[in-house]
Amino acid sequence: MADIVWRKEERLKRKGIFLLFSLFSFLFSLSFAQLTLTDAAGTEVTITDTSKTITLGGDITEIMYALGLEENLVAVDTSSLYPAETEVLPKVGYVRDLSAEGVLSLAPSLIVATGDAGPPEVLQQLRDAKVPLFIVPTEDSVDGVKTKIDTVASIFGAEDRAEDLKRQIDLDIAEASLYADAAQAKAKPKVLFIYARGAGTLLVSGTGTSADAMINLAGAANAVTEFADYKPLTAEAAVTAAPDVLLFLARGLESLGGVEGIAALPGLPLTPAYENGCVVAMDDLYLLGFTPRVGQAVKDLTIALYPDVADIAESD
Repeated sequence: MADIVWRKEERLKRKGIFLLFSLFSFLFSLSFAQLTLTDAAGTEVTITDTSKTITLGGDITEIMYALGLEENLVAVDTSSLYPAETEVLPKVGYVRDLSAEGVLSLAPSLIVATGDAGPPEVLQQLRDAKVPLFIVPTEDSVDGVKTKIDTVASIFGAEDRAEDLKRQIDLDIAEASLYADAAQAKAKPKVLFIYARGAGTLLVSGTGTSADAMINLAGAANAVTEFADYKPLTAEAAVTAAPDVLLFLARGLESLGGVEGIAALPGLPLTPAYENGCVVAMDDLYLLGFTPRVGQAVKDLTIALYPDVADIAESD
């Protein structure tokens, strides 16, 4: 008889624990249902479910992984190339050239996008479909990266991990500054950034671009300050800029046939950079994405621009 009573009490205890757990889960779902945030477009977005998230923008996707939130992802855009695990996820098109049908076909519960996502009419179609669309603020700076990290973390409740990421960024940036100081150069190297997609698409970065920001963070000087944004490369502009270093995206330099292909480009063979063999190429997203790896990217760029500090970096 005592055994029967004990078993009945045990069943009641288990049932009570289950009901208590269910109550907590229900209350949590109610509290999460009340999460309303204002995005970079000034739109109030109410988020009720993050379990089927689509990210639009390689930087946003990388932040999701860095925060340990990858289990929430059901798809990404084609600019999301890092980390390698993104390869197995469905792709919904290029971030700047999306189609509403491709995104909505995966029935997302939430879309988190960079400010570059578009075109605008497609974003409006997504909003009209009643899918929460949150635009993350985008600024090409270290503070801008931190804001992106904080914003994504606030959506998913990952604030503690965000603080760790931001601390590491600060440490890496500080280390990069030490490398530049250790080089003791008489003058900052002048860097000419060239965006290339084959010989038919050659653009030079002026001020106010992500490339300009990275060059400055690495303790160097942009060789072109006469204009903002990008302009087509001309022989005259290249010669006048007289850069000490030519900086390319890795895929861009590959599209030209590698370093050898530079010889056929207007004006570049006449620059000090080309004559001295000072050509640097870095991964697209790594160099210009302003992702959680921005501190490491600045360190690597600094070392590439100041070869004298390579031994110091290796000893660290």
